[in-house]
Amino acid sequence: MINLFHSRDLLREWTSRNIRARYQQSVLGWFWAIIQPTAQVAIYTIVFTMVVRIDTENIPYVIFSYIAMVPWTLLATSLTDMSNSLVDNMTLVNKIYFPREILPIAALLARLMDFGVAALLIIVLMAIYKVSVFPLGLLFLPVILLIQLFLILGIGLATAAANVFIRDIRSIIVLGLQLWFYASPIIYPVSAVPENLRPYYYLNPMNGIIEAYRDVLLRSHLPGSYLVPAAVISVVLFIVGYWFFKRVEFQFADIV
Repeated sequence: MINLFHSRDLLREWTSRNIRARYQQSVLGWFWAIIQPTAQVAIYTIVFTMVVRIDTENIPYVIFSYIAMVPWTLLATSLTDMSNSLVDNMTLVNKIYFPREILPIAALLARLMDFGVAALLIIVLMAIYKVSVFPLGLLFLPVILLIQLFLILGIGLATAAANVFIRDIRSIIVLGLQLWFYASPIIYPVSAVPENLRPYYYLNPMNGIIEAYRDVLLRSHLPGSYLVPAAVISVVLFIVGYWFFKRVEFQFADIV
């Protein structure tokens, strides 16, 4: 981490490069950060309000699902980019010495910019649906985001390193994210999960993270105890993921 601090200029430049590469020659540019989660929410809104009705605690389904879709999109896109960050830049890895974790972390930071843009629509939706603002909850938002970033970093660093040795990781990430999506309360409420299964359900850290976002933004109260296991699991995954990355880092240039 000390080396990363000393290389912060390179991290900033690589993050900017990722952003420029993504939106180069793009007509809609940053609007894609909003279009992706909005399109998914539109589809699920039609399904779950017109075809199959579900109870969302009297919260309009559009904002109920969008508030979950934005952090989910951050996780899914970040993990996809991070897992490919080393393999896609092996020429650089082989020729120049720098802290290798810069590549996956820069991929995350670039997606974090998209997250910020997409989150702006939450403010608009809260105004449209007249959702009252919970000031103390807003102060808690950085804590929730930090927990999510620990989760993403832990998994992203581990998969980025593993992908150098096992190229199946790319496909595993795609499949894993599809399964993880439906195992998280993004398009349905936690109340839809049988009560006897909920203690196990919250072992999925994204469940606690998503519910925490909804609590402070939609329900006007602080997150419950369910956020504790999410935080613990996320920090543990970060420690393990970073340890694994540094453990195998010296082998990267020899493999490819």
